Amino acid sequence: MPIRIPDSLPARAVLESENIFVMTEFRAMHQDIRALNVLILNLMPTKIVTETQLLRKLSNSPLQVHVELLQTASHVSQNTDADHLSSFYTTFDQIKDKKYDGMIITGAPVENLDFSDVDYWPELCKIMEWTKTHVHSTLHICWGAQAGLYYHYGIPKYSLDKKLFGVFPHKALKVQSPLFRGFDDEFFVPHSRYTENRAEDILAQPELELLSVSPEAGVFAVKSEDNRRFFITGHPEYDPDTLANEYFRDVNKGLDIQVPANYFPQDDPKNAPQVRWRSAAQLFYSNWLNYYVYQTTPYDLRTLE
Repeated sequence: MPIRIPDSLPARAVLESENIFVMTEFRAMHQDIRALNVLILNLMPTKIVTETQLLRKLSNSPLQVHVELLQTASHVSQNTDADHLSSFYTTFDQIKDKKYDGMIITGAPVENLDFSDVDYWPELCKIMEWTKTHVHSTLHICWGAQAGLYYHYGIPKYSLDKKLFGVFPHKALKVQSPLFRGFDDEFFVPHSRYTENRAEDILAQPELELLSVSPEAGVFAVKSEDNRRFFITGHPEYDPDTLANEYFRDVNKGLDIQVPANYFPQDDPKNAPQVRWRSAAQLFYSNWLNYYVYQTTPYDLRTLE
């Protein structure tokens, strides 16, 4: 089954060119089926790129998924066309009375700031509090994961000596977890961050379960005991060239940036990146959507508490 998005969303043309089945609003209205309602709070400055990456991963499912895009009202995006935002994005006040099967809260390039110094932090806290009663399962990504762990459980983030940058091997600590069903014993995930969460803080919180770690990248996946909140510190949704674009951007700015690890063959930026995370990424998003959204969400969302 397809992913359901607005007819004129730019991601539609990209996804269709990749033979990904995309359903327009018009066609979806004529199917007698309840789609999963998924809300994406997109905190990234490159909103079109990020929404396309996430939609690509959510599309690999037999389920019909109706996606809505959310932006913060307390922060004005400088990198996305205002017409795109007004056409495809909503704000919290417009959706606060609705309920959703699933939600994704993305990362944001603000990790070197204290949480309270982020201009939209109060609004994000309001949204995260709202998810407790209005979203069945919420997936937090990268800085969004750090923000969620801090807000819900008081888990701090720590600065790293240098940027964690590259594609790193991981393992599932509980291979029987449905979130990692079908995964290889070792799988790869891209990371791009200056801060980290620590395993000892996660393990000290009885409401949290540490699901996956990396010898080099540390904590990767955490979930709440009730399966309502998930936190991942990496970016399985990244495109093949995302880390390359970040690397060359920083090089052109004259920044001291290392070559992303395990990414360019022979660590030579002249070589095309080697993609080794695509299949695990597809499995990850499909498993979250199937086992922790579709399989357990109430048919009538009005009963969600």
